[in-house]
Amino acid sequence: MKERLVLAYSGGLDTSVILKWLLEKGYEVITFTANLGQADDFEATKKKALKIGASKAIVEDLRKEFITDYIFPAIKANAKYEGRYLLGTSLARPLTAKAQILLAKEEEATILAHGSTGKGNDQVRFEFAYRTLYPQARIIAPWKDPEFLSRFKGRDDEIEYAKANGIPVSVTKKDPWSTDDNILHISYEAGILEDPSLRPPETMFRMTTAPKEAPDKETVLEIEFKKGIPICIRNLNDEKEEHTPLGLFAYLNEVAGKNGVGRIDMVENRFVGMKSRGVYETPAGTVLQAAHRDLESITLDREVMYIKDFITPMFARAVYFGYWFSPEVEYMMKMVDESQENVTGKVRISLFKGNADIIGRESPISLYDPELASMHKEGEYDPTKARGFIDVSAIRLQAWANLERKKGRSIP
Repeated sequence: MKERLVLAYSGGLDTSVILKWLLEKGYEVITFTANLGQADDFEATKKKALKIGASKAIVEDLRKEFITDYIFPAIKANAKYEGRYLLGTSLARPLTAKAQILLAKEEEATILAHGSTGKGNDQVRFEFAYRTLYPQARIIAPWKDPEFLSRFKGRDDEIEYAKANGIPVSVTKKDPWSTDDNILHISYEAGILEDPSLRPPETMFRMTTAPKEAPDKETVLEIEFKKGIPICIRNLNDEKEEHTPLGLFAYLNEVAGKNGVGRIDMVENRFVGMKSRGVYETPAGTVLQAAHRDLESITLDREVMYIKDFITPMFARAVYFGYWFSPEVEYMMKMVDESQENVTGKVRISLFKGNADIIGRESPISLYDPELASMHKEGEYDPTKARGFIDVSAIRLQAWANLERKKGRSIP
């Protein structure tokens, strides 16, 4: 009997060539495609896989799970890799791998395959999940296989192979860059973008309007959170509301995208050690994270916020590196969840020509006391006690300054 495997399959040139190559190697191949909100024709993807020779072609709608179990936890954590990247692909891969593994177990397949390259981060994200959730499975990664690499030196070899084997390919409209899209973002890299000094062409962007071409009138939104999770979005311009995770996220992508919000152009550090230029469109994620972080400003204790802000880059780094299924991410997520018990309330945000500006916030459990903070009322605060507080807090500074003077250093 042929060995059965499940291939993570996008339907593009790479995974279609890999599918045919695996069939040539004598495997029975089941393809798995995750619907994460990307703009694909999934029925055509299934038909293409079956035409090439897959025994089954499975497409699973994971959009809701992606939002509730991956994106929203990252929003609660305020996770940005290297302070900027909102982890659109990093969050998608572990979910795809998990669903692929569940299918493999259901189909009694003991081999998992993917089409990620040997230079990128995705190979690690897939294979860490495979090793963690299905350690007894064998992994086939053709772009690290010497035989595959000797046969396919690059894209031209793949195109020739596809044509020779009746695999439909479209190369005339191929963009001079590589993209990955889902409901959270679109990423662009490689090709002409490998010159970090080059400005991306405006025709490249698909989710966002150019800020200078965005409407001349601001859009004001109110976003409601419960325990750190967005539960409602209201457009205060036209009173439109969305409450479901999928509806809320899709609508926010639309309205923020029209206002030119969510573009990032950065050079980041890949896990494998090289620097890579990435351009991202993340409209809904940008707005939600800005609103969530602002709501924390009135609902989190100061020291809890400092601790959480210390954890945030560690969490983002672990997710970017592929450690979603790991003890450290599990531990940090428990800390994040604990911090979100009081992060409930509403944030108003103005979208205008690429900007997302917070213009108000409120919470039924706010720690903000307007009378205590007021410059016009004394409230319950006794300012005379500030003298002792300052004197005690300055003791260490005086000790340091005295020591430096004894050493002959002049303190300005």
